[in-house]
Amino acid sequence: METHEYINGEITVIWQPQKCIHSTVCVKTLPKVYNPKERPWIKVENATPQELKNQIDLCPSGALSYKFKTQQ
Repeated sequence: METHEYINGEITVIWQPQKCIHSTVCVKTLPKVYNPKERPWIKVENATPQELKNQIDLCPSGALSYKFKTQQ
């Protein structure tokens, strides 16, 4: 399945477009990050890792997910 990754320091946002149901929860929750009219449409630098995590946890389709950078 196609995936796109966007990195913001300790968090990586993963978007799987085939899963997206276009509920717009992401756009309404963090409009400075998610703007489908722009490319790239996800600008992770416009939110903190915690804000991104909180928003992604609300994604109803699972099209957005995240992973945190592991401590080494």
